[in-house]
Amino acid sequence: MQSPNPIREALAAGRFFYMVELVPSAKQPEAKVFEAASELTKVPGLVAASVTSYAGGSVGHDPVRISAGVNARGMTPNVHITCVNKDRLDILRSLEDLYALGIENVFAISGDYPLGDKANPPLWAMDSVQLIEMISELRSAGMPFHISCAVSPFKYTEADCVYQYIKLEKKIKAGADFAITQLGYDSKKMRELKRYLAERDIKTPIMGNVYLLPKGAAEKFAKAEPPGCWVSPELLERVREEAKAEDKGMAARLERAARMVAVQRGLGYAGSYFGGDHNPDRLKWIIQRSEEIADQWESIAEEMEWGKKGGFYFFEQQPAPPKPRGFVANSMDAMGRSFNVKREGPLRGILKGVMNWVDSKPGLAHTMERIEYAVKSPMFGCQACGNCVLSDMEYVCPMTCPKNMRNGPCGGTFMSQCEVIPEKPCIWVDVYERAKAANELDYLREYIPPRLLSLKGTSSWINFFLDRDSRPGHDRNPIASDLVQIQKGSTAAYEEVLVEQKKGSE
Repeated sequence: MQSPNPIREALAAGRFFYMVELVPSAKQPEAKVFEAASELTKVPGLVAASVTSYAGGSVGHDPVRISAGVNARGMTPNVHITCVNKDRLDILRSLEDLYALGIENVFAISGDYPLGDKANPPLWAMDSVQLIEMISELRSAGMPFHISCAVSPFKYTEADCVYQYIKLEKKIKAGADFAITQLGYDSKKMRELKRYLAERDIKTPIMGNVYLLPKGAAEKFAKAEPPGCWVSPELLERVREEAKAEDKGMAARLERAARMVAVQRGLGYAGSYFGGDHNPDRLKWIIQRSEEIADQWESIAEEMEWGKKGGFYFFEQQPAPPKPRGFVANSMDAMGRSFNVKREGPLRGILKGVMNWVDSKPGLAHTMERIEYAVKSPMFGCQACGNCVLSDMEYVCPMTCPKNMRNGPCGGTFMSQCEVIPEKPCIWVDVYERAKAANELDYLREYIPPRLLSLKGTSSWINFFLDRDSRPGHDRNPIASDLVQIQKGSTAAYEEVLVEQKKGSE
């Protein structure tokens, strides 16, 4: 019999609920985190504590170990599972540990880019959509995970905004049970997200982020630090004025948080996700106050439209005219139509025979890989991953993204600029603009599976014709083939497969 899960139960009952974020930073003793969890059990309506991993890019305590302690103190954990510096085997082991501990709530996210030496980039073997797909398959095998995902409606360029919604649809299709918004203070964007889902008959519940905003955090957020957080100049100025009060602005930030909760409840959100403060007395006050002003939510919403002036709103502006698609993308598409080697046929059969012969001669295969790299590197920024998906990404290489995302941008973009290299445009802007110009935006909803790490440094041309690579419609990373072993309580066979896949990447 499945044990009770307050998050699942609240969502099933349609009962508005609350979750609070716990950040087990390396500077904070674990005992303090556990003490906070014990105190939080006294807050009515607070059903879970979300335990972070790599919050803001900083390494903290092990979220699995912290979650076990939080759970033991009577507070249901929602564990952040990130893709930072982990391959599928690492993630699988973390999920197995959670399953053994009886913890089923996971927050599947790509994760913040680690702070530190950017000359030695971390491993990004998966993105959040692929992670959700993996967890969903484990759930089908008998591990009853309940999956939350992230979405940021607080994006103010067309490409950023539309792609966030497209990626959310991909996450839901992959198996996400509900979504939690990233940080923002724009009620129009909160409303926009709900309308977008309603018009597509997507009934997946959404929790709204409510961050208790002090002056120091507001000044950082105003500079888009950490990635995914933003505060408008107008709100920043208000917070600075509030901070001059005797209480340093505490009363004002509590009132703002209560008003955000009231708006989210009024808009039909499933609940509110508290960040920035886990003091139980303050959270109780916010919840009680939000209930007192609940019937005023519409007028409050009009006062809380702290968006970017001139920013893009999905239902208010007509999309800009498409930009020219470019010679390379058009030429590659024309070639693909003329010589379609994705489907079985005489041409593919001939090329498969040629590649088989080349592959049988290691020196020749290596030469082909070097020729391929010499062609694709200057044109696309190829990094010889061996799992080429250029034709599925409008001829933009995902390996040129610092996080190697393959299913859409992360939540850290700011005005279409990369979170890791702010002076560089996000690669997904080009993907979006080219797909828009070709009237192929629906193709952006296609799931792209994780790359096989073991193919790094090999020819993707050979891998493609010999069906060794991982690409849409040909996922070479499935858990499905190992479900029998998993159902028996052993993932040994699957681990062997993953270890083999990992070879060649180290």
